[in-house]
Amino acid sequence: MIRLEVPLGSRSYPVVVGASAICEFESLVPDGVSRIAFVTQPGINVSLETELPSRVHMLPDGEAAKKLSVVEELCSVFANDGLTRRDLVVGIGGGVVTDVAGFAASIYHRGIQVMHAPTTLLGQIDAAIGGKTGVNIPEGKNLIGAFWQPSGVICDTDVLMSLPEREFRSGMGELAKYHFLGGEGLDELSLEERVAACIQIKADIVAADEREGSSRALLNYGHTLAHALEIEGSFDLRHGEAVAIGIQYAALVAHAMGRIDEARLAEHGRVLDVYGLPRSLPDGCDVDRVMELFGRDKKAINGLTFVLDGPDGLSVVPDVPEKTLKDVLTQM
Repeated sequence: MIRLEVPLGSRSYPVVVGASAICEFESLVPDGVSRIAFVTQPGINVSLETELPSRVHMLPDGEAAKKLSVVEELCSVFANDGLTRRDLVVGIGGGVVTDVAGFAASIYHRGIQVMHAPTTLLGQIDAAIGGKTGVNIPEGKNLIGAFWQPSGVICDTDVLMSLPEREFRSGMGELAKYHFLGGEGLDELSLEERVAACIQIKADIVAADEREGSSRALLNYGHTLAHALEIEGSFDLRHGEAVAIGIQYAALVAHAMGRIDEARLAEHGRVLDVYGLPRSLPDGCDVDRVMELFGRDKKAINGLTFVLDGPDGLSVVPDVPEKTLKDVLTQM
């Protein structure tokens, strides 16, 4: 068992990684909790044992759960069950579940405690760590949300063994970005060590910039194009697959701007290929529509803004030339 900490002063919390980590659940439940609301989705066959009064609440399947109406219904159930400000919400599932459970916890009674037990690779290395919660609206992904840190996170690597191959590979899209955030050599580690290494990188970044004022935006590497492809909604892409395409795109943009050389560009391709991830735009992608969606990105304050690689590693680059962005999209 590997034990890590997200260091945020009085709001620091433990992350437990390893086989059978769910057995650690009761030891992580905060003192004073009298009732637990488990939030999950159909098909997630993971349960946490507790002697406290509890109830399981099922969210709609897939991304359909990430709606304000679903959060409202969830909060109504919490109220009917008598959850108080001292009680606990526990999200069991992938990034959708931890995003929705975390957001509901952040606004119910103006904030109650939440824990996460992510059941996907993407959830364990990214979505459940760092306190970002939110839901989607037609205009964009995660445009409504809150920063709400959990009281603990349990990453049981045993549950990853039952993931469908494509779901597991999607998680590798998020893992790939950590190669360029100080995680060189991740592909040489065991699965448990990879998960722990990614969590440590993210914990260090979150500790330095909890609310995405500066360096935390680096965790969005590859996500600007990924979110545009997901908003478009007409492509058969998982989140991690879209991120992988976004990473390749960002590398090509950085190369076109003279920020990285051929060898660094090739390293991006090598990493994505190691994990069997896509690197090309999906068929039928509308370049003009994608360019329009770039303007809705949360980073787009000073012109079109991207996280790009460069001589000193990743950085947030404002006012990227539209011509370069469009030319690279067209070439892809």
